[in-house]
Amino acid sequence: MENGNNTHYAPYKGLPMLAGFCTLEEATRPGLGIDDCVRRLKRYHYTFKRLHEIMVKRLTAEPIYELKMAFSLHAYICAEHVAALRTRVAEMRQPPLGLEEIPDAALQLFFDELLAAPGAAELVLGIYGKAIPALTAGIRRHLATTNHLADAPTVRFCRLALVELEDLVRYGEQAVAALVDDAAAQRLADWSALLDDCLAAAGDLDGAVAPVPVNLAPSFSATPFVYDLVPRRDERFTDNYNRGVNAEAFVNDESLPAQPKVLMLFFKRLREIDVPEMLASIIAQTEGKPWPYYLDMTRQLWDEARHALMGEVGFVAMDLDWPRLVRPDFTWSLGLNTKLTPKQRHAVLWYIEQGLMPRTGKRYEWEVAAEAGNALALTFQDYDWADEVLHARIGREWYVSDMPSQQEALAYGDQCWSHAVSDWASWKEQGLTEHANWWPDLYRAACARWGVEPEPKVLAFDVSYAEVRSDLKSFHE
Repeated sequence: MENGNNTHYAPYKGLPMLAGFCTLEEATRPGLGIDDCVRRLKRYHYTFKRLHEIMVKRLTAEPIYELKMAFSLHAYICAEHVAALRTRVAEMRQPPLGLEEIPDAALQLFFDELLAAPGAAELVLGIYGKAIPALTAGIRRHLATTNHLADAPTVRFCRLALVELEDLVRYGEQAVAALVDDAAAQRLADWSALLDDCLAAAGDLDGAVAPVPVNLAPSFSATPFVYDLVPRRDERFTDNYNRGVNAEAFVNDESLPAQPKVLMLFFKRLREIDVPEMLASIIAQTEGKPWPYYLDMTRQLWDEARHALMGEVGFVAMDLDWPRLVRPDFTWSLGLNTKLTPKQRHAVLWYIEQGLMPRTGKRYEWEVAAEAGNALALTFQDYDWADEVLHARIGREWYVSDMPSQQEALAYGDQCWSHAVSDWASWKEQGLTEHANWWPDLYRAACARWGVEPEPKVLAFDVSYAEVRSDLKSFHE
């Protein structure tokens, strides 16, 4: 039998051959040898890992909210595929694995250029206009070349990876169309050509084609990239230092009705934009951990971004113009990022998570949503609660395990939080904010949507903090 052409053999009663995994043609072609297969897998691994690095390191200082959220998800997707590739390479006679080696200098320059890209247009063009399509094409080429029976575990990886990569390709097409207009494309023509030259010199991203000799010189990466710890927001976020509304005091007040509390729950979820901004800094500045650490931490980063998206969707579902009506600030991520070390930030994060576990934490927020009869809020709070239980486990595994005891881990988190002080009064003195109370406008707008009159005691509830405190603790208490 050659090339799968056999007119004599038939499976029993016409049952699918080869467990239905592949065709006879795919199983009878010689395909890739182990060495060639592993060389390609290591390039995919390098690509996913560099994309994860770039998205994490650019997230904090990226002003555009939608890109922050996309980087959170896409970095987690990349982290998952890095883990899968590390497992697969380890199965292929490879110890030592050599997964930390750079597979090609031209590929290194390609990703260094993306990391150093100066703005959103450059970043989305490089990530979504160049890297993701090249990676997708390489994995499709792998499927078209390898023996699907002999290389079945790799084939399964490729098929699963392509499902998500195709989502990223579609996202990228829209992102590039939105942010790279004709003027930007013309301005970036030379840089775009440099990226193409890098891929050509590397024999494409997967190394499957003959390299093209090209003289390469760094452009943006000629200036070394420096991670920016300061969070930034786009122009819709007009009051980034506002600490005028104590959402926790409102939600926890048992004298108030549940329905308006849902508004504050949506605000609390949306406000979690700052958690990915801070978590990204921990991941970016923590070196030398095993890959499961980065995978777990990036999962948490994406979960926290999902929570912010839940808040956004909650307001949109109510037809409320959240950029005009609420003021999610960035003072928590700003304080932790600029005043604490990565370990201290993780300590504070885990300390906060412990406060979300008791009766007045996530269970209570779920009960508020249930009492309000808001099905969407109930769903969001149900999954938010489950996520926080997972995050507490991640904290125990990667933070508490490095401490002498859980009690000392708690004490250290409390101590670290006390160091991340911020002078709220000075923000007003500097003209950064008026600490305006935006609650009445939000509540009135919601009541108009509900077709009811605002309740005087809800409208007049004192949502301000008792005083402009000099610490961050009340933020998540």
